This record gives sequence, structure tokens and C-alpha cells, in this order.
Amino acid sequence: MAQVDMNDDSAVVVIGSGAGGGTLSNELCQKGIKVVLLEAGQRENASTFVNDEWSSFGQISWLDKRTTSGSWRVSRDFSGLPAWICKTVGGSTTHWAGASLRFQEHEFKVRSQYGNIDGANLLDWPIGLKDLEPYYNRAEDKMGVTRTHGIPGLPGNNNFKVMYAGAKKLGYQNVHTGRMAINSRARDGRPHCRQLGFCFQGCKMDAKWSTMNTEIPQAEKTGNLDLRPGSHVLKIEHDDSGKVTGVVYADSDGNQHMQKARVVCVAGNSIETPRLLLNSESSKYPDGLANSSGQVGRNYMRHMTGSVYATFDKPVHMWRGTTMAGIITDESKHDTSRGFAGGYEMETLSIGLPFMAAFLNPGGWGRDFCRAMDNYANMAGMWLVGEDMPQESNRITVHATEKDQYGMPVPNVHFDDHPNDIAMREHAFRQGRAVYEAAGANAIYPVPPYPSTHNLGTCRMSAKASDGVVNKHGQTHDIDNLFISDGSQFTTGAAENPTLTIVTLAIRQADYIADQMSAKAI
Repeated sequence: MAQVDMNDDSAVVVIGSGAGGGTLSNELCQKGIKVVLLEAGQRENASTFVNDEWSSFGQISWLDKRTTSGSWRVSRDFSGLPAWICKTVGGSTTHWAGASLRFQEHEFKVRSQYGNIDGANLLDWPIGLKDLEPYYNRAEDKMGVTRTHGIPGLPGNNNFKVMYAGAKKLGYQNVHTGRMAINSRARDGRPHCRQLGFCFQGCKMDAKWSTMNTEIPQAEKTGNLDLRPGSHVLKIEHDDSGKVTGVVYADSDGNQHMQKARVVCVAGNSIETPRLLLNSESSKYPDGLANSSGQVGRNYMRHMTGSVYATFDKPVHMWRGTTMAGIITDESKHDTSRGFAGGYEMETLSIGLPFMAAFLNPGGWGRDFCRAMDNYANMAGMWLVGEDMPQESNRITVHATEKDQYGMPVPNVHFDDHPNDIAMREHAFRQGRAVYEAAGANAIYPVPPYPSTHNLGTCRMSAKASDGVVNKHGQTHDIDNLFISDGSQFTTGAAENPTLTIVTLAIRQADYIADQMSAKAI
């Protein structure tokens, strides 16, 4: 592994080691570019992961102080935990379920396709599906996505078989075990999935793709990566011309360091990324870095989500097997006859008894709640995930008085559901119920949204500098050598799980950065 001097201003500094930052770092290192990768969390691996929900939650989750506001259910039920993401090398790719879906063509052009929706800050992406298709191909091959490149699908567990039976009785056509970045057969030195069922706790088999077990080790082998775990970035510095020059970060002991840089790429998730830009305000940038449009932190999206669980006469044991290898995609179309714009997916989901008790009905108790817990072994479950509407008022701001362990203002996450989100969720609950009724359920439980796992927007991509924060390559409109490299750059959210698209954009961005560096444009 490389060791880059603190005063070496020739390297690219990447902040965050998840799907965006970890992939970008490897792609740049493979091109011979020196990278300093700063990760706030510690480094774990397959041997240190814990197959226990609560212990794992404490081991890899981002639990730094945050506040919430708005009318969303999460603010009431989990006010200090608006997002269920990770603080560890590999970021949330250690925790994700592996679902890897391409955006549909119309989802890049929602302002044109959906028209004006009152209260929604819709904007077309400055790129389309054709621009990303070659990079989607590269990402799917890199990640080993099932049902692409000749890779077979994963087997269906009982949870999937229940969903499949109900879906087919309803007439749904597109029902299968999904496109998953989990090895269905040994590939790239990693084994096939052993169906342990602990996908959210870090894969102890290394069958699930993560930047922790693929991109970062590959980057280290080039000799161009300087990975620094336990490095929490506090501020991005710039010179008198406005060009960024490096970052200030705190190490695990709280000591502060200044790492110089030629290019800075921020991939801290859609909460920490805008928070860092806003906390980097200066006399030249009084509203924060890259914020001439006033859009930094705005248009926060978390996807329309919810879950449906059902109990049956016989055991299902939904926890046996891959957590999310099962999907119904028929409702992902744009069809306003259903009463809303955009679409949603239904995906199998199992959570263990501790989290089921916390999420089924937060704060709930009583006979119905206990009956559901008593029938956990007979339970099947699905997660609902759909396109939510970007709104300027849904935003990340820095708190006026609350500070973190380093004395920096903490982020406040404000969110209100758009009427379109509510209409979509109600339709999804009805259809999820119908699937399980068709499969013979004896009790059905619609479950409100959990803390956000898909955090998007807040530094959105736009053709015009006045409309967003970054251009079509994730390069900030205001500062040429400052990039956004995570889901923050999403203009809109689409119905699909975002990780594949984050990886795809990172591969594309690496090509652009390398070209710009070679041409001495940055």
C-alpha cells in the first residue's frame, strides 16, 4: 500500500470508501493515479463480522449524532437515526442486500416524461440510459451481477416461493430472484453464496460484492492507494482562486491533519456529503462549497418505502437464504392511471426477531403485536421501494447549535412525504397485501418506513449551473477540481435500488478525471 505525504499535492483525495468512493479509488489506482482514501470508520472483514443483528448494528453502523425534522414517520419513530447506513471500510456496501438494477430510460427524463407535478422540483438528468449503458456493462461484470453476462440467478428461498406463488396468481409476469451482486457460483476468487441469511451484517462468506472485499484490495495491489481508516473529514480547504487544495481530517485519536490534494472527490453519502460542503464555508464561499445555486443539501430523496409482512399456517423460515433475492418488477412502470407518477418494486426482505420487534410497529404493543411475534417462524416479508419526488424543502442543513464529537455542526435531515409518495405507498401496500392474500396468508402487517437506506440527491446533477451542484461527470459547476462521487449527485431517484448506478457513475467519473488530469485541465 502506498504512503502519500501530507504535503503531496499530486494525489486525488477520496472521502468515503463505499460504492462510489471505493470504486472510484480502485478505478483511478488501476490507471496509475495516486489516491488517498479517507474513511471515517474502521476496517472489518469476513472474519470479524458478527452474525447477530444488534451486535452488528453497533459494529458497522453510522451512529454519529444527527437530528431530524419534518412530518415523515422516521422523524417520530427514530429521531436520532434518520439513515441506516455504515461507518466502516466499504461503507454501506458491507450492509446492502445486493440488489443491482439498471434505471429505466424514462427515469432519466422525468421532467419531460411526468410534466409539472405541483410541489416537486423535477429536473431531467443531463445524461441518459445510452450514455450509461457501456458503464452499466462494466459495473455488472465487475460486481458479478446475476442474470447478466451469463451469470445464473440465485436460488429462491421459501420467502421467495411464497411471493412467487401469490404474484403469479395475481397475474404479475416479471417475478424472479433478481439481479444480485452476490455470487451464484464461485467468481473472482470469491465463493458462491451459502445462503446464511445475514446479508445486512456483512457477508462472512465474501460471496456478496463490496468495495471492502473487491475494489479496495485490488487498489492496494497496485501500490497506488493510501487507505486511512478512522479518518473523519471535517473541512475541505481552498486557495485564493477558489480551487480546492486539500482536506482537514481527524484521526481515531482526535488529532487533526491536513492532507493536500490535486483533486478532491466527496463520497460520504447524501447526508454527510452536503454537510461537509456546508461546513467548509469561507469568506469566498459563505454559503458553503459548490453552492452558488443554493442547491447543496436540497432535493433530499430516500425512496418511497414500506414493508408488508404476512403470516401463514405453516412455517416459512424467511430468514433462511439470501435476504433480498426475490423481486416483482411489474409496478416499476410509469402509469398515472394508478393515481401517481413513477413506479415501485416489490422485493423479498427478511429481518431478524430483534429488528422485527423494533420495526413492525415502533412503540407498539398488545395482543396483535404479540401474535405477530409468536408467528415469526410462519412469516414472509417484502420491502416496497419506489421513486419519491425531489422537493427543495426536503434538505440537509447544518444545525445551529448541536455539535458532533469534533465540535462541528451536525446535520439535520428534514423530510416531508410528497402527495405522490403517499399515493404510491398506499397502492404498494394494497398490492403487497394482495400478493400475500393470493398465497393464502392468515394475517397481514403493513409496516411503516425504516430509517433510510437509500439516501439520494442533495448535490444533484444538472445541465445548468443554476439548477444543481454538479455536471454530467459529477464535477462541481463552481470548482473544477472538486467532485461528488456518490448518490448525492442523483437528479431524481428512479424506482430501482441505487448502488449499481452509483458504481456505474464512479467508473465513468474515473475515466473523466484521468482524462482531465492527463490534459492538465485539473
